[in-house]
Amino acid sequence: MKILVTGGSGYIGSHTSLALLEAGHDVVVVDNLTNSTKTSLDRVQELAGRRLAFHQVDLLDEKGMSAVFEQEQVDAVIHFAGLKAVGESVDKPLYYYHNNVGGTISLLRVMDAHEVRTMVFSSSATVYGASEEVPLIEKMPLDAVNPYGRTKEQIEDILSDVGAADPRWNVALLRYFNPVGAHPSGRIGEDPTGTPNNLLPFVAQVAVGRREKVMVFGNDYPTPDGTGIRDYIHVVDLAAGHLAALEYLARHGGVHRWNLGTGDGSSVLEVLAAFSAAAGHDVPYEFAPRRPGDAAVSYADPSSALADLGWSATRTLDEMCEDHWRWQKDNPQGYASGA
Repeated sequence: MKILVTGGSGYIGSHTSLALLEAGHDVVVVDNLTNSTKTSLDRVQELAGRRLAFHQVDLLDEKGMSAVFEQEQVDAVIHFAGLKAVGESVDKPLYYYHNNVGGTISLLRVMDAHEVRTMVFSSSATVYGASEEVPLIEKMPLDAVNPYGRTKEQIEDILSDVGAADPRWNVALLRYFNPVGAHPSGRIGEDPTGTPNNLLPFVAQVAVGRREKVMVFGNDYPTPDGTGIRDYIHVVDLAAGHLAALEYLARHGGVHRWNLGTGDGSSVLEVLAAFSAAAGHDVPYEFAPRRPGDAAVSYADPSSALADLGWSATRTLDEMCEDHWRWQKDNPQGYASGA
């Protein structure tokens, strides 16, 4: 198939674009490059030994997006494009709703006009909110607690309504847990703009000397070592989940929801220990007070993805840290490090 990947030059988008190319699909990437660089796609093509098409267009530009659809004749869309910093979303909610929700509505209008009605959507475990009930399962009520999470929740509602109104739509809502790691080659990986919002890229930047120490928020949670527990999933496993969902939609109509996680949790101190082992030296850290809204424990029940898609995460925390460290060590300043 020919697959349009929005936000395809970003962290998860680049790994999924590579997986699509390796699986024999043709790939068209649309990205406005707000929080990413085209260098990632140059490396994707190098790794795949195949070319992809790239268009620098904003999803809110319906005329520009229509031109892409007319030129490329795509069969399906994998939709990653969106702003994703929780703190920034609290400070700039209108910016997030306009970009994430508005951009998706524009995309859906263009898709419908060009009779492309298959979408795999990049959702998030943030739609569950700060639920203390684990494991998290797809039928639980959604209760996002910040504007970023609410944009994901609202987009899920929009896609569900579109699918209910028109059975020609085939939609997969993929709720990610905590994507980490990098391609084993070390050529593509996570390159956050500014201060990383998530644990692993922050740990990696401390390990490579870009930052002084990791702040561990809370050491008095009701967990074995007192630190928060999260479900970390290797980005290559996550990319494979998108391919599995795409193949499922080729055979089944309707709107479907799947958690993509390992079904297991690792504490902050366990992550620090694994990353220190991968880097060959201790990563300095300091305890700080809990952050409001953080759950003590959060991990997925991924059994529906296994039953429906035949997909499960296979890579361990040690592999996640080893691959993430290889990327960071080889690219200490991210893609700005050069060739």
